[in-house]
Amino acid sequence: MLDRRSLMTNGGAAAFGALALAAVTSGTATAGAATAGHNPWVPLPDPATTPVPNPPFPKGLTSEERRNLETFGELDFDVFTHQKWARLGESHAKHIRVHFPDGHYTDGIDRHVEDLKGLFIWAPDTRIQSHYLRVARDGLTAVAGVQQGTFTRPMPDGKGGFIQPTGKEYAVNIATIGLWNKRGTMDEEFLFWDNQAIARQIGLA
Repeated sequence: MLDRRSLMTNGGAAAFGALALAAVTSGTATAGAATAGHNPWVPLPDPATTPVPNPPFPKGLTSEERRNLETFGELDFDVFTHQKWARLGESHAKHIRVHFPDGHYTDGIDRHVEDLKGLFIWAPDTRIQSHYLRVARDGLTAVAGVQQGTFTRPMPDGKGGFIQPTGKEYAVNIATIGLWNKRGTMDEEFLFWDNQAIARQIGLA
């Protein structure tokens, strides 16, 4: 059985690796990148540039593990993509701590909602439609997907001004590690994506 506290203190990247490794070595079912029966170790193309089908949920998940993965899918595919912020509490605890790729974190669902809204200011078509890798073990989930959008509206520069849109699209791989409570919401979330790749694709780097 995985020790959540150990994974948390070892950091997000370590948690992702430990979760995946433990799932494989213990025989826990994971959702691979293709249809059932496909060898999960066949290398994937880059999902951000070559669409990879969302795999079916595997057999062997507990009801809790399946519930958490289904809730996370609903979060990305519907709540986030369609900006249904009033529903974020279905997947996030009120006190949730969210860790970002640059190392900072925020506390509380209200702050997280404001951060998510900020993505849509400059790319109103921001969306997540792909979860090409999904792992669940007890109260932990690790999901990799693709986030896309188009820089069509002015972007706040953090200094009171705006960066004018370039009209360019971006698509990047993202990964999320979730620590879930027994009520079926995340107490803590670790987010990973490449900010430099986004800046380069939308013409800012």
